[in-house]
Parts: sequence; C-alpha cells; structure tokens
Amino acid sequence: MCRFKMRIFTRKVLDVIRSIPRGKVISYGRIAVLAGNPRGARQVSRFLHSMSEKHDLPWHRVVNASGKISLPRGQGYELQRALLESEGVVFSKNRSIDFSTFLWEPRTGWDGEIDLPDQDS
Repeated sequence: MCRFKMRIFTRKVLDVIRSIPRGKVISYGRIAVLAGNPRGARQVSRFLHSMSEKHDLPWHRVVNASGKISLPRGQGYELQRALLESEGVVFSKNRSIDFSTFLWEPRTGWDGEIDLPDQDS
C-alpha cells in the first residue's frame, strides 16, 4: 500500500472508531472494510494499540469477528469487558457479544460513502 493510500486508510480507520456509539461494538475486520481495505483487520488492531491513547479512541468498542474480546485475561480483557458492560453491552456465557443486538453498522449515503458524524463539531 503506498504512503498516500495508507494515510487515507489510517484517517478513515480513526474516523470510524471515533464514531462508534456507546453501547455498540464493531469488529476489526468491519472497520477495515469500511475504511477501504478489506484485508486490513490487523492494521486496525495495530492502530488501536498505538493510537488509542493519543487520539482518545473508544478502543474498548472494537472486538473480534466472533464478538469476543481479543485481549488475553490479565492483559486488558477485564478492563475492556468492564467498560463495555458499563455501557450496557451484555456478554453471553461463552463470553461473546450478540451482534444482532450490539453491532454498530454505520449508514451509507446515496453515493455509497459512509455517513459518519462530523468530528469537528
């Protein structure tokens, strides 16, 4: 991926993550698709790891494609789960989140572009 496309992808990833509403989750892979790189789930994970604090991202609202927290127990799992539960997200007995209830899917406009809230307001 060329540098210019990488910057566009990074910006879109940040915009998508910032737009995830309280009480909703989305997967790393879905963020990558929405940002224009269907194979970029691992990049999304790296961005979250390296940019969450700097950009004040709601990192805890991003889970894996199975609706589970990817962080190991004792290495952030408990914090992520507590943050999600404080927003009303419910976990099943197998520690997964029901996407039919809690998955966030942004709307798209007539032109197919993702309709994200304006971050400047």
